[in-house]
Formats: sequence, C-alpha cells, structure tokens
Amino acid sequence: MWSPDTPAPQPLAPIVLLHESLGCAAMWRGFPAALCAATGRAVVAYDRWGFGQSSERTGAMELDFVAREATHAFAAVRAHLGIGPFVALGHSIGGGMAVHCAAQYPEACVALITEAAQTFVEPRTLTGIRAAQAVFSRPESFARLAKYHGEKTRWVFDTWVNTWLSPAFADWRLDPALPQVRCPTLALHGELDEYGSLEHPQRIARLVQGPARYMLLPGLRHIPHLEAMQPVTAAIAEFLQPLP
Repeated sequence: MWSPDTPAPQPLAPIVLLHESLGCAAMWRGFPAALCAATGRAVVAYDRWGFGQSSERTGAMELDFVAREATHAFAAVRAHLGIGPFVALGHSIGGGMAVHCAAQYPEACVALITEAAQTFVEPRTLTGIRAAQAVFSRPESFARLAKYHGEKTRWVFDTWVNTWLSPAFADWRLDPALPQVRCPTLALHGELDEYGSLEHPQRIARLVQGPARYMLLPGLRHIPHLEAMQPVTAAIAEFLQPLP
C-alpha cells in the first residue's frame, strides 16, 4: 500500500489496482508510487491467488474468473484493509475485473478506470496470445517472468493461454456487467495495443450508465502505465481531481 506524504484535508477514496493475466503487484513497478503522488490518494495493489507472492494454485481457472474476482479476492482485500469508498483501476483482464468491482459495489465505487481492457474475445487478442507463446518459449523470456512468479510461472502462463484459447471461453463478454456501472468511468487504450482494438474502450464508455469517456493514447501499446507513466498518471489525476 502506498500512502501520500501529505494527507488530503478530507480523506480521499483509495485506488485499488487489479493486475493483468501475467501480472502481479510487483509488476506494476513504479506506477503505484507515481499514481499516489499524482492523485494524493492511497494506492493498494495485491497479488491475485496463484500470482506473484500469493499461494500456489493448480488446475484450470474457472470460466467466470473475471466476475469472481469482485466477490472473492477483491472483497476479502477490501474487508481486511477496511476500505469503504474506492476507485477501481484495472489493466488488461484486470480492467474487466475492475468493471465487475464497480458493478458489484455501486454504492462504494467512486470511479472506474480501465487500461487496455478487453470486453470480449477478439481475434486480435488471440493473435497476440499466440505470438506471446512463441516469445515465452525462449528460456530467457520465461526466466524474466519467473522473477516475479517463481515456481508458479508455468501455471500462470499456461492458465492465460489455455483459458483464452479455449472454445469454452469464446463467448465471454463484459456486456452484462457494464450497464450496472454507475460511477464516472475513464477507459484508457493504447493506439497500438496488440491485444485489443479501439472497440473495447468505446464499448466500455458506451455501455456504462455513469458519465464516461475513453482516451486513445497515441503511439502506445498494451502497457501504457509503464510505456508513458507520467502522461498516464497525469490523465488519471485530472480525471479523479473533482471526485471524493
């Protein structure tokens, strides 16, 4: 958890980060501290079960794992830390989880921010995953991922690939959850995102029921918060500035 050096006169809702399919808390790198400094809000990042420093996990991921995060691990983290109002910020599939958090707790979610989120299974996403299979087949690439996940790395990688490429997951969509979102929403998306088209942020902004907009980030790919940390944190800070 990152806390601002100078607390706001009135407590501001903390930002809870939900990581991507190959991610963990440590893989946000310097972004949480930068976000905390830019917004004046506490920032919370946690490892989902099976990732990073969390407990080992075996077997296939449940097909409803995106929705389950809101009612299981996120709910437990929120209760453990005594978090009331919150801002949900998710990257990639974590963006879908953030949508479910906002939908599940509309009275508590102050704002929703998605970054490079997928809203359905798109051919571009599957093409990107197949390309990543080739990259991570090289020992040096797999070793870089293992720095963060240790002995769980094979499960982390195979679960990502096998879930998304499974015919049983092909009909997954965020559409049922999006209209349940009532809070202000900002959907960030890199212009060159190799895992999803502009249809995803447009869909988020169109289907949520609160005030919403999407922002296309020129020249950026799938991880804008690391590719251009300062502009991304500035955009988020501006969006959150008028909110409690």
